[in-house]
Amino acid sequence: MTMEHENEYPDSMVDMCELIWGKGFLAPGGEGHVEKMVQGVELEGRRVLDIGCGLGGPACILAGKHGAHVVGTDLEVPLIDRARRRAADLGIGDRAVFEVVQTGPLTFEDECFDLVMSSGGITQTTDKLGTFKECLRVLKPGGHFRLYDWMKSEGEYSDDMRYWFKMEGLTYSMQTPKHQDATLREVGFTDVRVVDGSDWYRKEVMAEYERMQTRDYPRLATLIGTLAADHAVENWRAMTVVCEKGEMLQVYSYARRHESGCEDSLPWLKTLFHG
Repeated sequence: MTMEHENEYPDSMVDMCELIWGKGFLAPGGEGHVEKMVQGVELEGRRVLDIGCGLGGPACILAGKHGAHVVGTDLEVPLIDRARRRAADLGIGDRAVFEVVQTGPLTFEDECFDLVMSSGGITQTTDKLGTFKECLRVLKPGGHFRLYDWMKSEGEYSDDMRYWFKMEGLTYSMQTPKHQDATLREVGFTDVRVVDGSDWYRKEVMAEYERMQTRDYPRLATLIGTLAADHAVENWRAMTVVCEKGEMLQVYSYARRHESGCEDSLPWLKTLFHG
């Protein structure tokens, strides 16, 4: 039996995320982050599945800027409603469509997408092995798989991590980059690359924390109330701690579904984070 999903993103949290990370985003990095995820993939006219699409920011960029046909899925009805409105406002509702889904197997046919991606959505998924198997199933041969996840360092969670989880109030199921790499290979993906991109966010999260205390605080308090704003600022302080300690990692994963005769040819990855 599939359990009914309990929404974890109330309007106040969504408003806060958009203030900090930009319109349409529930994860950091904005458009540059999306470009980093899909670099090296031809998207014009291609079919894309965005798992855990949230507010639809990445999907709308892929449809509007790159000419892809994107299906965004999420568990939360209010997020999908916002994503649909965003696509309609941008005039791309025919190329960026959004569906509410339940946990469990994907409802799409085999080999129907050229790219499957997720920006933060799989961070909260417990059954990563099963999820990756489903992603491989719906990818066309030679298709690309691109993920951005918040991950953990080796070892048990520290008190600082547990405190940050408490402040976040979200359900996380983090794994290590090493485990991610092994899981993707076990499922059968090829050209697997798991890249720790944490350095950029260690700097960015400190800047976000500073803005939340100063420039953005009045707007934040207006949006969500003073008590919630104070909680958010403390949440960000706690996040700076685990980022600085290297316990919470920002990780990009790149893989493909095997295609007969295809070779491991992704030289651009070598310069993606060290160009």
